[in-house]
Amino acid sequence: MSHATQNNRVQFKSKKEKFAIVIPTYNHHRKVRDVIQSALSLKLPIFVIDDGSLDLTHEKIKDIPGIHIIRHKKNLGKGAAIMTGFAEAARNADWVITIDADGQHDPGDASKLMKAAIKAPGAIIVGMRMGMDGAHVHWTSRFGRQFSNFWVWISGGPKLCDSQSGFRIYPLPESMNLDVKSKRFEFEVEILVLANRLRIPVIEVPVNVNYDPAGERISHFRPWMDFFRNTRTFSRLIVERILLKPFFKRRKKKAGYEKLNFF
Repeated sequence: MSHATQNNRVQFKSKKEKFAIVIPTYNHHRKVRDVIQSALSLKLPIFVIDDGSLDLTHEKIKDIPGIHIIRHKKNLGKGAAIMTGFAEAARNADWVITIDADGQHDPGDASKLMKAAIKAPGAIIVGMRMGMDGAHVHWTSRFGRQFSNFWVWISGGPKLCDSQSGFRIYPLPESMNLDVKSKRFEFEVEILVLANRLRIPVIEVPVNVNYDPAGERISHFRPWMDFFRNTRTFSRLIVERILLKPFFKRRKKKAGYEKLNFF
């Protein structure tokens, strides 16, 4: 069962163009408070999803006024945390801005994403991280992004420069209805593929990125396990693409949408 703080709950002022922030966190006690404090400057409702943290994360953030804290009793995965955030925010919001809790994103860049979302209300907006060519960025991060970009495209998703960025804006309820099966990090690539299949636009907007020096950055990346999970997810998506393509073609022809390109 989730638990939400009652501290100074933020009220939405209008029915139009409403944004909320979702910050999924798991064992980020060294960074998450600073991320939240920075995000508060946006003056938007903030939902922090503590995904079963075993460190001091909750102690670090429980006294921050004006935020909503939802706690998973056990670690369910980043995707599950984001979906919990969607459900909480959807009561009043039209869009959710997701910000990672490790400090790599500048919440101030959210204004760029918000402008893009207002211009394209039904689109997913991805913060394309700039400056990842620096020597301080570990090679696994660069390789992981290139690997993900290629397989997202092969799986029937959009052709992107940064399919792994967690700094995004998701339209609601469209994003909640995509039936994403992945519950962990793979959620962020699978949702892009499913969105593209249903002609939900995916738009990239350049944003800054801050990578701490080696040894200081909080990362839950596990090369072999995450590679296996990503490979399993992409394999499933590719099989779905092959098997479902005839089905969608028949459905489009029957409905008179032959020109729509789902794949």
